[in-house]
Amino acid sequence: MWFAGPARRRPDAGRPGALRLGFDLKPGMRVGLYGGSFNPAHEGHAHVAETARRRLQLDRVIWLVSPQNPLKAAHETAPLETRLAAARAIARGRSMIVSDAETRLGSQYTIDTIQALKARFPGVDFVWIMGADSLASFHRWRGWTQIMAQVPVAVVSRPWISLKSRSSPAARRFGSARVSLLEAKLLPGAKPPRWVFLTGPLNFQSSTALRARQAK
Repeated sequence: MWFAGPARRRPDAGRPGALRLGFDLKPGMRVGLYGGSFNPAHEGHAHVAETARRRLQLDRVIWLVSPQNPLKAAHETAPLETRLAAARAIARGRSMIVSDAETRLGSQYTIDTIQALKARFPGVDFVWIMGADSLASFHRWRGWTQIMAQVPVAVVSRPWISLKSRSSPAARRFGSARVSLLEAKLLPGAKPPRWVFLTGPLNFQSSTALRARQAK
């Protein structure tokens, strides 16, 4: 289990891939960072990304496909190229970018990725995007309080978990930093910690259910 506290930054110097991330961002752009294993990617992921893009009026949403989630078993995770291909198949529209930037940067933890991208693209207004299921376990992430201090966060409702996530340790810890739905479009560029819980129509697909069906 990961607890709050400073996360050691992993250097990306000397990694050739870190120089070529496969996308370019300009100062003033409003960009959502949507990280996960996407094991496999499904329409529920696309729903979260599109909901955040529309409600926050984002210019881009970058799907950061993790090489390996440290909180999940490696033997249960499909190869990176397989997960990238599945994500690209459902991330529709020019505003959606599926990336292996974490592999190129050598980032193992989200906080490392955020710090590296902020340094690489100064002037870009980043927002971290997650589903409500991730908020429920957010306090287990390495450097989770640092993440909240680095970028605003948008949480999109997901089936069966929304109530639990809104009473999670992270939601309670940063309760005073939550903004209303009417202020959601102001989140990019807001001084963190700031976060919003976006409610609306739900998509019931999940990676767990898809893996169970594939196993059968």
